[in-house]
Amino acid sequence: MSSTSVGGSKWVAIALLCYAEVAAMALWFSATAVVPVLSLEYELSGFQQSLFTSAVQIGFVVASLLSALLSLADRLEPRRFFIVSVLVAAAANAAILVLEPTSYLVIVARFATGMCMAGIYPVGMKLAAGWAKSDMGLLVGILVGALTLGSASPHLFNALGGIDWRLTLSVASSVAVTGAIAVAFVRLGPNQAPAPKFDPGLILAAWRIKSLRLANFGYLGHMWELYAMWAWIGAFLQASFALRLIPGVAESAASYATFAVIGVGALGCLAGGVFADRLGRTTLTILALSVSGICALFVGFLFGANPWLLTALCLVWGVAVIADSAQFSASIAELSDKKVVGTMLTLQTALGFTLTLVTIHLMPVWIEAIGWRYAFAPLALGPLFGVIAMARLRAHPDAVKLAGGRR
Repeated sequence: MSSTSVGGSKWVAIALLCYAEVAAMALWFSATAVVPVLSLEYELSGFQQSLFTSAVQIGFVVASLLSALLSLADRLEPRRFFIVSVLVAAAANAAILVLEPTSYLVIVARFATGMCMAGIYPVGMKLAAGWAKSDMGLLVGILVGALTLGSASPHLFNALGGIDWRLTLSVASSVAVTGAIAVAFVRLGPNQAPAPKFDPGLILAAWRIKSLRLANFGYLGHMWELYAMWAWIGAFLQASFALRLIPGVAESAASYATFAVIGVGALGCLAGGVFADRLGRTTLTILALSVSGICALFVGFLFGANPWLLTALCLVWGVAVIADSAQFSASIAELSDKKVVGTMLTLQTALGFTLTLVTIHLMPVWIEAIGWRYAFAPLALGPLFGVIAMARLRAHPDAVKLAGGRR
């Protein structure tokens, strides 16, 4: 095959993967996006509201740990694994339409959706990494950008659908199915390594090898903040806008703003990928963590302020909070043996999403105890920890493996 045809296949594969990620990841936050409406209609408690997001995280963690233990991401045909996962997740999401929103069967459906995400998110990154040469950060950044846009899309569906939460869930499930179809046409990249023999001990490498451990620590600092911000920024903006705008307008404006704040992170992922490939993985991650941590500290002081001013700061936060995400995954892919890249990526995401369960459920506690003005501030502890970890990785000898020697 000529270099031209290889390049063409590469970008066709990446484009199809991106569409599939956008489509599939809409399922992750489809129910979270309609929580404000459901809360008004069915009087959900703060704990129930948190479960709409955290049940997905729990399902993802359980399935990811199982997948990492069995090396499923490296031993199964990745496209089939992805397609089956998307179809089951879409069915679980659609099942909510026929269930009572206050029923814990809804939480079971969300848990099932999360389990399926273990066959979508890390597997998609493995497929993208299979095409990487000197552009690992960009390729994984593009994919995580697609994931970000997909995570934001339910808020757009919600805004366009008004108060009809059923429309949001229906559209999300329908779009996800088209993503599964797209993956069927994705070609495997030349960097796919032969599947390793079954060895549960492989996952211990993530702790034994110091450079991998530091990269994972950086990712944990990032994840302490990310999903709590994504899960609660909509409620924060709606509560703030309600102090300035008339009923109806406040809810609609908050939905559009939330879509923009999460969705703009896709641009952050792309810019972060280009920057990291050229100037260094640790340079980009330290910068992004610093900016997002500062935003977490100060965003509450604009609660109840002019909606445009608050949205502007949140847009900056939306870019910074995810700009580094792909670079932690790219670092793991570059520091790991090629035969176990899928397993190492799956384990990394499992650890990170386990941590998100803590902050997602702590947020309503903080809101109740200290109010919206200070509730996001504790999230800044994660970026601080991440900066320290990535600074140590930068000084480690293995850092020369990152971005072709660009630390």
